Amino acid sequence: MAMHEPDRSPRSSARDGFIIVAVLWILIALATLASIYSIYINNSALAVSVMDDGLQAEALVSASLELTAYRLTVPKDASRPTRGQFGFRLARANVAVNYSSEAARLDLNEAPKILLAGFFVALGASNNDANGYADRIIGWRKPSKPTDQANEAALYRAVGLPYLPRGAPFAHASELWLVQGLPPALVGRALPFVTVYSGRPDINVFDAPPELIAALPGMTPVRLKLILDQRETASADKDSLSRLLGPDQPGATAEGSNAFRVKISIAFDNGWRTGAEAVILLDAADEPFRVLSWSNDVNADPTQLATR
Repeated sequence: MAMHEPDRSPRSSARDGFIIVAVLWILIALATLASIYSIYINNSALAVSVMDDGLQAEALVSASLELTAYRLTVPKDASRPTRGQFGFRLARANVAVNYSSEAARLDLNEAPKILLAGFFVALGASNNDANGYADRIIGWRKPSKPTDQANEAALYRAVGLPYLPRGAPFAHASELWLVQGLPPALVGRALPFVTVYSGRPDINVFDAPPELIAALPGMTPVRLKLILDQRETASADKDSLSRLLGPDQPGATAEGSNAFRVKISIAFDNGWRTGAEAVILLDAADEPFRVLSWSNDVNADPTQLATR
């Protein structure tokens, strides 16, 4: 007698199919979660790498400032250099440091009108406009009498500005943007050459860029070229200054400032590059040096980082 295998019911087949589909969905979900977790881990590792480089960069900038201050405070004031450069290697990075006295820049709080006006002429302004721009800078920084201050403030009210002149020294060079009457294009050209940290009414002719030497009273293009050609081989002292400009050149000096601008470039072994710029004040009352300003760029683009 023949034996027959019983047929499977449709209900059992449907149940088996549902289980298979459910298992496949679970496997897909697990694969998706694993993929998301892998991406999360990679992104977290990259973020930690960027953060690690950023922290190292800040430490390298601090080390650079300390080394700069040490180089400048060891010599006596009379022999202290007004500019220089050096490099070092630390924490898987090469660091290049350039420093120069702020006397190589025009101090917005100390420069006299004749030097301010000459500077704007050197940047392309007419003599008449340059004198007006110089007046506005002095009007911004000068704590004048109530009547004078009211007249200066009236210029700001007349053009609808929501603020008045400070009537006190510039707090930062970028405050130049707020001075009424100065064209924005002119301010943009001027900012790389000005400071509020020099504390001097003159400029160091041996370190200053041509645009500032051109601002000196009585300067001509021919005379400027002669000075630029000769200063590279001349000693940066009073005698050389007299030979270059004469004994009574207003606005010129061979001396530096106690404030120094330090520019730092950092190149990590993984290919990431960053930098910083700071102004430090030497001979501070209760500390070897004081940081007056600090701007940096330690947040690098993650795509620039190589795999460790």
